[in-house]
Amino acid sequence: MKSVKKLIECVPNFSEGRDLDKIEKIVSPFRGKDGLNLLDYKWDKDHNRLVVTVVGEPEIVKGAVLDAIGVAIEVIDLRVHKGQHPRMGACDVVPYIPIKNVSTEEAIDLAKKTAKEAWERYSLPIFLYEKAATNPQRENLSNIRKGEFEGMNEKMTQPEWIPDYGDAKVHPTAGVTAVGVRMPLIAFNVNLDTNNLEIANKIAKNVRFTGGGLRYCKALGVELKERGIVQVSMNMTDFTKTALYRSYELVKMEAKRYGVNVVGTEIIGLLPMEAMIDTAVYYLGVENFSMDQILETRIME
Repeated sequence: MKSVKKLIECVPNFSEGRDLDKIEKIVSPFRGKDGLNLLDYKWDKDHNRLVVTVVGEPEIVKGAVLDAIGVAIEVIDLRVHKGQHPRMGACDVVPYIPIKNVSTEEAIDLAKKTAKEAWERYSLPIFLYEKAATNPQRENLSNIRKGEFEGMNEKMTQPEWIPDYGDAKVHPTAGVTAVGVRMPLIAFNVNLDTNNLEIANKIAKNVRFTGGGLRYCKALGVELKERGIVQVSMNMTDFTKTALYRSYELVKMEAKRYGVNVVGTEIIGLLPMEAMIDTAVYYLGVENFSMDQILETRIME
């Protein structure tokens, strides 16, 4: 009997978005491997961050991720790293997303194996987060990352913040990494026609869940120095329950309080088709629409 193929997605984030030579070195382990497909990689100078999206057979993906972590440790020194995006590690976060014939439990097991091997190979402390978290306090990645690289050694002196794998002391140049399991996340940014970062931060606070905003939205203000503007940078952690158009409209509404306008948006990495269709249906006012009406959906059946 032919074995059923298992597929898992992984979207590792690395703290390098400016040096193209370093970026290519980090991405290199994901190229030219049977059983693995490099779908996308994007970098941003202001965030100083690289986001890679791969899908493939679980063990092959794990091996490539571990190799890429090793490269990141070699080429990134967080002692001199500066960027708009919060970070605590050279390889900051490694999320696994079950795609086909992979259960959540299997994905969690893969996350634990990745964490264990990363510590054994590189002396890199690892936290498990979201569905792989070992306690509720670690489910939210922002809780783990709080304090960032510079404050992590002090943070890990607290018993509740001892890493799941490794010593309670950061890697001297590569910090710590979070490995976990989650559903598809959409990185959605809204650009504003102002260079006032305080305004972006105030809007982000009102939009994100912890500030009384949208349940499945994380947000922060980011300065885009090269363009002379700021943005509200959001992570939509469950687009099926908090749609993109809701976060966009809320940002636009909050911006009016400060006489600021939205001048554009961007998506970082890949996103499910359903998320864009949901948004299009809302703005077009289409009634009784279903995904079965999408041509590509019917073709792939």
